[in-house]
Amino acid sequence: MTVDSTEAVAVASQADAQEKLAAQMLSLEIAQDKQQQEPELPPHRSHDPQYNQKRSDPFQFGSRYLGEEDDVFEFNAWDHVETDDAYKEYAEQQYAMQRQAPVSDFDKMRFNSDPAKWWNLFYKNNTANFFKDRKWLQQEFPVLHKVTREDAGPVTLLEIGAGAGNTAFPVLAQNRNPKLRLHACDFSKKAVEVMRNHESYNTEFMQADVWDVAGDELPPGLGEGSVDVAVMVFIFSALSPLQWKKAVENVYRVLKPGGEVCFRDYGRGDLAQVRFKKGRYLEENFYIRGDGTRVYFFEKDELEKIWSRELSEPAEGEAQGLQPSFEIENLGVDRRLLVNRAKKLKMYRCWIQGRFRKK
Repeated sequence: MTVDSTEAVAVASQADAQEKLAAQMLSLEIAQDKQQQEPELPPHRSHDPQYNQKRSDPFQFGSRYLGEEDDVFEFNAWDHVETDDAYKEYAEQQYAMQRQAPVSDFDKMRFNSDPAKWWNLFYKNNTANFFKDRKWLQQEFPVLHKVTREDAGPVTLLEIGAGAGNTAFPVLAQNRNPKLRLHACDFSKKAVEVMRNHESYNTEFMQADVWDVAGDELPPGLGEGSVDVAVMVFIFSALSPLQWKKAVENVYRVLKPGGEVCFRDYGRGDLAQVRFKKGRYLEENFYIRGDGTRVYFFEKDELEKIWSRELSEPAEGEAQGLQPSFEIENLGVDRRLLVNRAKKLKMYRCWIQGRFRKK
């Protein structure tokens, strides 16, 4: 290679290096300009692992708070979100429409006279695979973790409205207490059949039976003052308001002194209520679903009255009878905003959760 050609190669290499350097500098300048024009938003507190740990207070109901600076569609769900004015206005319009087109008198009698029929059809049409196991219950109600510990000793646990066993079987799966006895009762014969046929059904620890919490009898195999903990998750809402008093009395009767009720159900304003169309309204906050089952949506103050002596006070001329007395240890409203990020939809959910102790 000649000297001239060698110098030419060197010059070309130097030129290439300068071009690469210039390109890198240009990219850096563009990136810096972009940062100045579109400053990076600070990470939301929910990105911090400390806010995503299991909470120590089960009535804290999560810690993902929606601030004014947040993009509502960044996450699938937000905690403690009050409904906005547009949703409140829409909800009131829906309630007015529902009241103007109630269930006919014929259908009221049809659905209220034999509610067990509709629940049997429900469980016949929906197998156990339709329901998700409630693995979250032991976090929401720490007592369910406590009674399943190896050293917990003799414990009788009653689930009221056990359905397909989606609470009972997760509890059994976590159980290390050889002296735990779980009674899973439901209004529907079909639901009890589903539980008894489940691969995890073990009569050494679990007994599944048909029982009407608002009936005249106590659950099979259980006497008065025999239960340590009663679980009622999305079951009280299936009762008619006329049945509340009797149901509370029966729960009171079966619990030991100091026995605890773990309660969770629908709150007024929940999306499920707002979505009801014409011909579903039975009475205020009480509806018939498309499958014939009933559902009530509660106010927090209303539940305080139901589970205290106030609702149980006898009317004028009525016999004194049993006067249940529960101490309300916790009662909270769990409001969540669920988000469909693809369709840009906001869905407001509302549940009420409580712990009531027999005095």
